[in-house]
Amino acid sequence: MAKKSSEQPTLPTHGATTLPSVEVDSYNLEIGDGDGFFGDRASKGAFWGIVEKWRKPLREDGEDPFGDTPTAKLSKKQLEVLLTKGGPEAAALVQSAVEEFAQELAKVIRRFLKHKRWQGTECIVIGGGFRGSRLGELAVGRTSLILKEGIDVDLELIENDPDEAGLIGAAHLLPAWMLNGYEAIVAVDVGGTNIRSGLVELNLKKAKDLSKAKVDHIELWKHSEESLKRSEAVDGLTDMLRDQIKRAGKRDLKLAPVIAIGCPGVIEPDGSIDRGAQNLPGDWTSSRFNLPRSIREAIPKVGDHETLVVMHNDAVVQGLSELPNMQDREHWAVLTIGTGLGNARYTNRRSAPVEGKKGP
Repeated sequence: MAKKSSEQPTLPTHGATTLPSVEVDSYNLEIGDGDGFFGDRASKGAFWGIVEKWRKPLREDGEDPFGDTPTAKLSKKQLEVLLTKGGPEAAALVQSAVEEFAQELAKVIRRFLKHKRWQGTECIVIGGGFRGSRLGELAVGRTSLILKEGIDVDLELIENDPDEAGLIGAAHLLPAWMLNGYEAIVAVDVGGTNIRSGLVELNLKKAKDLSKAKVDHIELWKHSEESLKRSEAVDGLTDMLRDQIKRAGKRDLKLAPVIAIGCPGVIEPDGSIDRGAQNLPGDWTSSRFNLPRSIREAIPKVGDHETLVVMHNDAVVQGLSELPNMQDREHWAVLTIGTGLGNARYTNRRSAPVEGKKGP
């Protein structure tokens, strides 16, 4: 991780710990438990593993509500239907999975809060794709109740749709002076399952704190469904960015000459990835690979200006979308429940306050 500095950088730096309005105290924290990383106990995969465990006794009795459908083929929507309209045993299966997952998530949170970089955390925002479902909301609600026994921390759901939060947060990587006079930026959220790109309308005239920022258009690519080389993934990502730039031109949006990226892993100041990108196609941690450089070479200009590419960890970026809501806290964090468990912890920079609303 980049070395901390008390001075605000004049230009954005990849993986910076000092951002315009926060210090990033920690991100991509890897806590081992002997069998891997402790955070994996509260990932999307862990939830489906729990569902499979609870299906087993019903399957043995010939009463599995999903029949022969593999758990990997189920959707959260199917479970939600069972929870509200299924028979007693089927609904109990879903309730049991949610309860067990909530217990695991509570254990993970307690473990994070014991770490020196997370001590004093006042609020944890839960994001990621799992949060975007009713099951995720129930699991987080139950976790919050569990933690009330002896843990003084607020647990909140990320306000923006998780798919959009990973793009909106990218605007907070940039100092205010870089956004003045512009209406939108292009952002991309690289995940282990999907890549999303979007035009983030800044709406600075409505709110200088970016609380009114919104995503005009999201393009989604489920790259995990294809067998890709790294170069093919980068080419596809670059095509998505070109499409967004063209879309901004058609809408006459004044686009800042910036492409902001959220990407898994520990991001070095030169834009390379030290570790944590194992779910992406190919080797993204190779010393010969640099995603920001590849994008700059493919898209050298946005409008009349040279392209500036800035990249940070995807959980850091998603969490930053909550910044306008965190102004009554000093230390806060985000956990993103997806392919893995993303994490980041922040301290608000009072020397560089964000104007706008306070409170969640």
